[in-house]
Amino acid sequence: MTQQPTLGGSGRWSLRGFSITLRDDRMKEKQQMRGLIITIVTVAALVLPAWAQRIEVQKPDPNRIVRVQTALNHLTVIEVREPVITVAAGSPAFKIEWRENKVFIQPTEADVATNLFIWTASGRTSYELEPAGAVDEMHFAIDEPAPSPVPAPTTAVKPSSPAATGVSASEVLLNSKPIRTDGLKTPKNRVIVLLKDTFQDDANELFIRYAVRNGTREAYTLSTPQVVAINVNGASYALDSLPNSQLTESAAAHIEAAGERPIEVVAGKLRSVRVEPGQETVGVVGVKLPTKGNAQTVLRLIFPRDAQGQPTATMVL
Repeated sequence: MTQQPTLGGSGRWSLRGFSITLRDDRMKEKQQMRGLIITIVTVAALVLPAWAQRIEVQKPDPNRIVRVQTALNHLTVIEVREPVITVAAGSPAFKIEWRENKVFIQPTEADVATNLFIWTASGRTSYELEPAGAVDEMHFAIDEPAPSPVPAPTTAVKPSSPAATGVSASEVLLNSKPIRTDGLKTPKNRVIVLLKDTFQDDANELFIRYAVRNGTREAYTLSTPQVVAINVNGASYALDSLPNSQLTESAAAHIEAAGERPIEVVAGKLRSVRVEPGQETVGVVGVKLPTKGNAQTVLRLIFPRDAQGQPTATMVL
């Protein structure tokens, strides 16, 4: 005969043991949940203040005062666009140092406020340093945004030399014409201009290479010469026999002319703008050739004055 189980005896102990086991499991789950909650709260307590601390970007404005929140035992950094030249603060209660374009600020006392000035090559910026407060309200850093790049203006560039017009250096040397200096004398104690050679390109521009020799006792400062065309009266057979020549001072003075007109200078370059006594320099000037008439074209290069007068050089094309 089969015996039915009862709730007494060992059966009661089995139910009680199951109940105790279930209770222990629930206690472990609660403890684990408490541990998880404590972990989350701890992490939040550590992270949230860092979120509250500020890193700001301020555009430089010399007419504005920027307020800076600080905290004891903490560093605030101001980073500007350019290297810092110098700084000045109104109170020693703040320790202030700078390196390159960064300024480091640390309060050393509580309840003290002051002002701060930072100078760069572009000017001055002004700040108000607030009394040291809570860490979660302080400025960690104040940065100035990088300036936006300014696009370069697009302008038409005028050719300034034969090379700029597509002419090679070898073509210039092969096609240049030496300037004759027959009978030319070089007086002493004067600034002398000697014309060397010319080159004409396809754009009807003439480039003249010249040398400037300083025979005086003082340094001579020169610049690209002014160029004029001599208005020769009628045909001059004497000039027709002197093509591509530099005229002597006497020959230039005897030209029958009806005034002169300026010629457009399209290029100019000097090896040196200062010539010491006894020294020489060279230069090139490019001009737009005038319309050729019946008479021979005569050009005169006029240089800056020296103590003795106005150095010039006259040539026949």
